Amino acid sequence: MSRIRDSINSPKTTNIGFNVAFSERTGIKIYGQVRAEMTLPNGSSDLVLAKDNVYTLDGGVLAAMLFSGEEGVSALSMLAVGSGATGSTSTPDVADNRQRRLNSEIQRKPFSSVVYRAANGTESSVPTNVIDLTTVFSENEASSAGLTEMGLLANTDSDPLVTDPVNEAFPTRTLNLDLTTKDILVNYLTFPIIHKPAGAVLAITWRLTF
Repeated sequence: MSRIRDSINSPKTTNIGFNVAFSERTGIKIYGQVRAEMTLPNGSSDLVLAKDNVYTLDGGVLAAMLFSGEEGVSALSMLAVGSGATGSTSTPDVADNRQRRLNSEIQRKPFSSVVYRAANGTESSVPTNVIDLTTVFSENEASSAGLTEMGLLANTDSDPLVTDPVNEAFPTRTLNLDLTTKDILVNYLTFPIIHKPAGAVLAITWRLTF
């Protein structure tokens, strides 16, 4: 199994605190949970987010393309964070599965680590149906505004939807859009505002169960 790591240690949330059933369940769809840990310059850390996500309709299209062997289609590769959740900053609107890009993206970053989990939650040396995708935003990253939205992306680099806010802004979802040339938002989450102060490190783990 290949995995990507950067110079910052993965958060403690990668192997604890997820309430996920690992047994096989008939008819289950992709299930996602997100946990985020903030480490301040003084070394103290806090769990700032623990919430379920929404699996988007475009995520289903990506799965179909990957299963069919569609040429040039990328798998999940990065996490994007933003400040554009609708509603109030303390109680934003619930995420909608028609969402196909962040409303106001601040930064996107490749995963810091990709880890499969065994039935007991420990790291597995072989692929399983449970995967932890961790992204670490270091001291000077994602600090320009309060965060209220995030999402997992399959990034094609050829024609990102983030550059097309007029035609593809939520809730518009053009059914005949060719996603083989677009960034694809697979999972989306809105949450009460998180302020990332200068010098703080934010480690986000997105667990997917298939």
